[in-house]
Amino acid sequence: MAVTRTGDWARARRLLAGGGARLKVAVSTALRQEGHALRKEVVQGITSQAPGGQPFKPLAPTTLAARQLKGGGGSKALIRRGDLRNSITVIASGDEVFVGILRKARGKGGASTANVAEIHEFGAGPFVVPMTPKMRRFLFAVLRRAGVERSSSGGGKGVVVIQIPARPFLRPAFDAFKKGARKRFLDRVARMMGWGV
Repeated sequence: MAVTRTGDWARARRLLAGGGARLKVAVSTALRQEGHALRKEVVQGITSQAPGGQPFKPLAPTTLAARQLKGGGGSKALIRRGDLRNSITVIASGDEVFVGILRKARGKGGASTANVAEIHEFGAGPFVVPMTPKMRRFLFAVLRRAGVERSSSGGGKGVVVIQIPARPFLRPAFDAFKKGARKRFLDRVARMMGWGV
């Protein structure tokens, strides 16, 4: 029986030569690239105030007033100094990529940005905080600046109740990024392998 070979066998040999090692490198590189693309999606979501296309609830007037009294500014949620946004990292290890905030990440003030991220992702409170005289003066200054009228009854209990609303920034970005992820990943691998995508 005679065998007839047709096609570009030289190209086939080139594509298959060292294919296993090249494929492993291509997969690893594509995973890292997808991780960095996801990080970019999360950071842009915070910057645009609409991760995954879901807008954040605007900051309360009292929060804005407190920022101004503390010498800060800005009206965007989750971006007072940029610590949270700058803490989002990508770590590739083997065939896995971590995109998020490491437990050991710290902001400029030394606070754990992972804890801050968790509070904002899921919300927190209510917390009942006993007020000191200094806190009371600051609270009244915040209320005045925010234009909030306070009751003149004087029936306060010397506490303030704090509720932090959820402002998810990871989950919506991850959900939006999942759309088309398989195709993007396979296209990246195919391009690196020279498979003409």
